[in-house]
Amino acid sequence: MDCFAEAEGKRSHDPLYCNPHSPPATGFPVDNIPVPVVIVGAGPAGLGMAALLGEAGVPYKLLERCSCIGSLWRHRTYDRLCLHLPKQFCELPLMPFPKSFPTYPARDQFLEYLESYARRFNIEPQFRQAVVSAEFNGDFWWIRTKEVTSLPIGGEQDTYSGKTTLYRCKWLVVATGENAEPAVPEIEGTGRFKGQLMHSCEYRSGAGYAGKQVLVVGCGNSGMEVSLDLANHNAITSMVVRGTLHVLPREMLGCSTFGISLWLLRWFPVQAVDRFLLMMARFIMGDTTNIGITRPSLGPMELKGVSGKTPVLDVGTIAKIKSGSINVFPGVRCFHEHGVEFIDGRTENFDVVILATGYKSNVPYWLKV
Repeated sequence: MDCFAEAEGKRSHDPLYCNPHSPPATGFPVDNIPVPVVIVGAGPAGLGMAALLGEAGVPYKLLERCSCIGSLWRHRTYDRLCLHLPKQFCELPLMPFPKSFPTYPARDQFLEYLESYARRFNIEPQFRQAVVSAEFNGDFWWIRTKEVTSLPIGGEQDTYSGKTTLYRCKWLVVATGENAEPAVPEIEGTGRFKGQLMHSCEYRSGAGYAGKQVLVVGCGNSGMEVSLDLANHNAITSMVVRGTLHVLPREMLGCSTFGISLWLLRWFPVQAVDRFLLMMARFIMGDTTNIGITRPSLGPMELKGVSGKTPVLDVGTIAKIKSGSINVFPGVRCFHEHGVEFIDGRTENFDVVILATGYKSNVPYWLKV
């Protein structure tokens, strides 16, 4: 039997194609070609899923809120960003990084890799499609999108055209990651502050900040690296370290700390691996307690398994703190007109405050389960 005739025969008995039931809402144009799979998000995870489905011959549609693939990397990252893990741990299915790329590819190299990946596997996302609801009615997923006309970077609300579409599928793949929206904490007095206040997703480079008093609120990988970049550009840099924190060198004994950890965990219990990592971290970086960075009671790998909190991989920030180029402060109590008051009672003036407070998923707002 001709393969296309066989496929059409199967479709004629498939309820996805012959019995769409009633959508959960009316008044919107329904996509006229139902597909088995809808993928939401054209970042690395969504592209990898699309490639695997395409290679297996499974039809899909890939919906992307922005106008490009890898939008977080393209629009919400700083210029000096490189992968914090070696490239072999970050490659997508069926296609390794080019051999010419360094161990830790830069942002633009990673974006080049994503673009090449999409071309190789003929991945063509439906861009500017923001999912506003996804509801399962017992037989199918009904996914409602709005066409995006403007997508601000700093966390403001998207703007939409009047076009809304319903997609129908059997399987829904959520590949939007945990970094869809900036997480902005509520801190007393932000409206009084007359300096520049921004989230780290708006930060690009320390160029232009020389001589300015800059406070970075947050000490994850982004906060640490933004602080390092500012110090390298001669900003008067301070960083808030609010709680306990594991910082590990990016490499130990000439090898990736992440790679060493994975290898050791194959043979030794997590507590033994943590003891080794902390011993090496202390040997390489020294005691961080005296610079305002206290470690949690659980080791880095055990804490990652229990809470999901990832240790920070140091790329030079600790040395800058020790040299006095970066000052460390505790949590922020409130803003005042020209700066902030910290929880220990100290008050300092700042020209710029950068909130390196991470991101949050937007999935709970639209996924109906």
